[in-house]
Amino acid sequence: MKPTWRDGNRIQLLENGDEYYPAVFAAINKAKSKIFLETFIWFEDEVGRQLHAVLLRAAQRGVSIEVLLDGYGSPDLSDSFVNELTAAGVIFRYYDPRKPLFGMRTNLFRRMHRKIVVIDGEVAFVGGINYSAEHMSDYGPEAKQDYAVRVEGPVVQDIYQFVLSNLPENEQASRWWRRRRQQAADNTTPGEAQALFVWRDNEEHRDDIERYYLKMLANAKKEVIIANAYFFPGYRLLHAMRNAARRGVRVKLIVQGEPDMPIVKVGARLLYNYLVKGGVQVFEYLRRPLHGKVALMDDHWATVGSSNLDPLSLSLNLEANLIIHDRHFNQTLRDNLNRLIREDSKRVDESMLPRRTWWNLTKSVLAFHFLRHFPALVGWLPAHTPRLALVNPPVQPEIETQDRVETDNPGVKP
Repeated sequence: MKPTWRDGNRIQLLENGDEYYPAVFAAINKAKSKIFLETFIWFEDEVGRQLHAVLLRAAQRGVSIEVLLDGYGSPDLSDSFVNELTAAGVIFRYYDPRKPLFGMRTNLFRRMHRKIVVIDGEVAFVGGINYSAEHMSDYGPEAKQDYAVRVEGPVVQDIYQFVLSNLPENEQASRWWRRRRQQAADNTTPGEAQALFVWRDNEEHRDDIERYYLKMLANAKKEVIIANAYFFPGYRLLHAMRNAARRGVRVKLIVQGEPDMPIVKVGARLLYNYLVKGGVQVFEYLRRPLHGKVALMDDHWATVGSSNLDPLSLSLNLEANLIIHDRHFNQTLRDNLNRLIREDSKRVDESMLPRRTWWNLTKSVLAFHFLRHFPALVGWLPAHTPRLALVNPPVQPEIETQDRVETDNPGVKP
């Protein structure tokens, strides 16, 4: 499968769980035949139970549902929680589940980090929002700031084909997809946005998302805004940002000022000297932890997805982004990000930069090179092929016993 630009899409920006969950749940409630859902995290909290409820209702009315969760991100769902779905016919899989070793989880790397929903081949959702209460704004100071998109149009078929290609062979679903693609070709397009679905895997598409960021920075003429939760890219992307700023492009970078993990701020700040002195405007978002992975360029290009700009996302994790050419969407995202900058961010100026001493320089260089070569170091660990593990429907002995009593003793009431 090759990423291809598609015309005629309608794309809506969704901010945080407050907008995302109602949109996803409403689409699931309207599903007629097929639902695919992939996510890194699904917690058994208020939001997780709401997702459970809408999927269960859809399964009970005959909708075919397949769920893929990451074995590291979602290891703690209870058997009863999962069994209720599988008993209703939901196909439930984990990506690379492994038992703890001496109390520690060993599936730390090459995570399935995508967040995708496809419904009936007509509506899709792509972004960075997991299924947990911490993505709701009323969660408190630790609520995450994040984004996703709701998509209609021809690119939905590409997203569906991608999801299908990553599952074990499913001829029935493949036939359904071919019918849906033909039907989609016969329908009028719902919008005017061009869209390209891109992904990162550990095979033929290892650096696709990074390459589109680099191309965007090379083509920028007026403005670039990048908001990224875990920002620690390699030299190529850092050079591209600084080169764009030096040729007169306004390059704004929004990173975490109140991170969910302290190491995030430490890593990003190692890059401040290089970026700020190169003309990049760096802002620390302070209202709550930033979890978004979005960017825009000039007045038409934008991207929303699951990929951070760090060694895990760029070199190890399985990620997915949507790239969008649409002036209206670009302006909507620009207004949102500029509001974050204006109301809740602090600009990093030269007075805040670490002193340029030999000791600080040595620490920065060593830390930078360790983190940048981290994926290669991980490659030295014992190799394994991540697998998809299917959760079997639960055995229901009480129903089997009841059926046997009724058959063997017709005159006896159980």
